[in-house]
Amino acid sequence: MQTSDRPQTSSVFPVARIASVSRKTGETDVQVTVNLDGTGKCVAKTGIPFLDHMLHQISSHGLIDLTVQAIGDLEIDDHHTNEDVGITLGMALAKALGDRKGIVRFGHFVAPLDEALIQVALDFSGRPHLSYGLEIPTQRVGTYDTQLVREFFVAIVNHAQMTLHIRQLDGINSHHIIEATFKAFARSLRMAVETDPRRAHEIPSSKGVL
Repeated sequence: MQTSDRPQTSSVFPVARIASVSRKTGETDVQVTVNLDGTGKCVAKTGIPFLDHMLHQISSHGLIDLTVQAIGDLEIDDHHTNEDVGITLGMALAKALGDRKGIVRFGHFVAPLDEALIQVALDFSGRPHLSYGLEIPTQRVGTYDTQLVREFFVAIVNHAQMTLHIRQLDGINSHHIIEATFKAFARSLRMAVETDPRRAHEIPSSKGVL
């Protein structure tokens, strides 16, 4: 039997949902490629090790093949690179989804990581909104400024055109809280972009458009 390295497709999505976006500013140069029908393969090289670790969580638990390359003004701080990776990833998700026909649209998950417990719910509504309820007890995890977690999700929400709610149900360890958040986001994302077999060729909205 012959095998192929070509991305898997389905009868609903006969063309693989793959998108690449490049975004260059005076502060950063970011390239992102996503395959929504992937297997969780990830290459992340942003120059921010903790952010790379979190991008691997999105890919692995979301079953999204993800490549992220970023060059930024890290000599200043991580803020611009962190935000612009979120912006570019959000743009790539929106591009890969197209008109959003055939998707479940909504996703939710509660992820435990030791003492931390994080709830995420999202909707590819076409209306960007973030409700962010994390209380991260330390200013940094390693060298990563924990304020940048919110900035990353703001960037994704605005450019993927999604509604995202993040709730911290428990947790005292900053690393655990953040990682559980990314894992819950990944699983919610995976649910939302899956095929809805009952209306596989329709846009999942009573308005007929998202």
